Amino acid sequence: MPQKKRYTARRRNPRRNKNNNTTFILLAIVFVFVISFFGYRRYVQYKSETQVEMVQQEHSTFVKKVAPYAVELGKEYGVLPSITIAQAILESNWGTSTLASQYNNYFGIKGEDPSNTKLLQTKEYTDGQWVTINGRFRVYSDFRESMKDHTQLLVNGTSWNSQQYKQVLQSKDYIDAAVALQADGYATDPGYTSKIIRIIQKYNLKKYDQGIK
Repeated sequence: MPQKKRYTARRRNPRRNKNNNTTFILLAIVFVFVISFFGYRRYVQYKSETQVEMVQQEHSTFVKKVAPYAVELGKEYGVLPSITIAQAILESNWGTSTLASQYNNYFGIKGEDPSNTKLLQTKEYTDGQWVTINGRFRVYSDFRESMKDHTQLLVNGTSWNSQQYKQVLQSKDYIDAAVALQADGYATDPGYTSKIIRIIQKYNLKKYDQGIK
């Protein structure tokens, strides 16, 4: 009689199974890492874009807040609105400085009367370097009062020189006016003119000057 073939079951190799499991775990870890990495990058990018949009919105809101009154003052006194708006932006850091947010002083205008001023620290450029000093700054009931005081300062000059800002008033465009501000001693910052011009150009503030002069 022919002999029956015996079939024996193959024994599984535990070492091979262990290697397969290790490879799977490593691949899973790599996959999770890749997904996490690109997810994090997208999150950072989204957060950055959101922050930029928020800042742009805040800047736009600030310009819309001060521009109408700047135009009104420009028509009444002849000061270019673009200069008024740009100075408000620069001097108040978009209305966020302590002087602006708490005391409605958008232009760093100083005073002497303790009843309507606040003693605060400020930086001024003296003898080729920035120094911190204490100064008395005007306190206003609202930002419009601050804007009008600023305009009248340019029109009437200082107590020691009524013609101090004459060149600013005579300027026909914002570039000449920005140059005149520094030449007439409005600010000690040596880069004041370029900062004002850059702000006006970046935010297209020139459009508010139409019909003023």
